[in-house]
Amino acid sequence: MTKIALIQQPASGSRGENINKGVAAIREAAGNGANLLCFSELAFDRFFPAQPAGPDRDTLAETIPGPTTDVFTALARELEVVIVLNFLEMDGGKTFDSSPVIDADGAILGSTRMVHVPDYPGFHEKGYYTPGDRGAAVY
Repeated sequence: MTKIALIQQPASGSRGENINKGVAAIREAAGNGANLLCFSELAFDRFFPAQPAGPDRDTLAETIPGPTTDVFTALARELEVVIVLNFLEMDGGKTFDSSPVIDADGAILGSTRMVHVPDYPGFHEKGYYTPGDRGAAVY
């Protein structure tokens, strides 16, 4: 039986602090029997698309695998749970709103990239995200 935990947490200005909060939330949810744990959009950063993109946009992104997935692949393997993250991914000079899916053995099964990229007040996402190019995968 699958027990799902949806993790939504307020983000401070520190990605490291937010990741630590996420690790604690995973441990708590797994301790309560959850085995599929999903984070909200940009769970480890403040919602930066609320403002138009600036010249520092690329510094907000990371690769898959990368520092954040490294933390959560180890945790998924340790706790034998599936984890779905979300963050700004850098790949081939482009940035994507990406949700990597980590299996219970710590393997990255793949990553879904947001296809629809809105741009209106409070959601200046076109300045940050390239439309996804991977379709709708099933994991």
